[in-house]
Amino acid sequence: MKITAVFGQHKLFWLGLALAILTGHSNAHCTSKAELWPRWQQHDPANTQTIDHSRWQAFLQKLVVTNHPSGINRVRYQALSAADFTALQGYIRSMQEVTISNYNRGEQKAFWINVYNALTVHLVVSRYPVASIRDINISPGLATRGPWGAKLFSVEGEKISLDDIQHRILRPIWKDRRAHYALTNATLGSPHLQATAYTAETSEALLERSAREFINHPRGVSIQKGRLQVSSLYVWFQEDFGGSADGLMEHWQDYADAPLADALANYNGGLVHDYDWTLNGIDIKH
Repeated sequence: MKITAVFGQHKLFWLGLALAILTGHSNAHCTSKAELWPRWQQHDPANTQTIDHSRWQAFLQKLVVTNHPSGINRVRYQALSAADFTALQGYIRSMQEVTISNYNRGEQKAFWINVYNALTVHLVVSRYPVASIRDINISPGLATRGPWGAKLFSVEGEKISLDDIQHRILRPIWKDRRAHYALTNATLGSPHLQATAYTAETSEALLERSAREFINHPRGVSIQKGRLQVSSLYVWFQEDFGGSADGLMEHWQDYADAPLADALANYNGGLVHDYDWTLNGIDIKH
């Protein structure tokens, strides 16, 4: 389920992206540009109301495994009960009733992250067993793969897809590269699905934690057999991480713990990028 491409450190990472496309390892979801949907810029900084994510919090705490030997948070898809599924659906329905444009930016950011992750988990559990989320081919268009383009959610009279949330709302409005670490693709290659719901109060700490956890895990950034190996996430979204090898290296060093930080400081070789699309279920052996 892994995809791999190699390119020199001293070339712009556009070369890696181009190679991924040419070898058939990319898709529209992964290479989408951030394009603002102006409809969702409206907000009320004076509004101190909070959005209740307690049902999503309870779901996460029950079904997310944070101490798996792989070092990757896993989800107990097989253990999901009918009551759990009903609770997940109820949470999503309750989010559709929120007039999100009336809230402040902090509440909005947490809202969109939680909705994205809840919709992703719902996609998997409603079709389980499935080997990979890419096998859920419900996006419109003959050349598309996966569920990201399908309109799964309605709020304030607008139908919204996962791509809309990521590329047309979160990325262009907040311009926070750490948002990539908050969104799950339900895969082993994805950043962690945290066992804690995002809120305006917890988002900053969770984003920092998620970035550090991902970068310091081999699926994020590592040096193996003398070669720098990183997640393809950094190729797909390189524009959000500085748009160059130097920008990416600076970002990794901001979060790298020893000995990775020391290894990065002294590294001058090539680079490999890959991404494991295998489902992040607890029953997966690696």
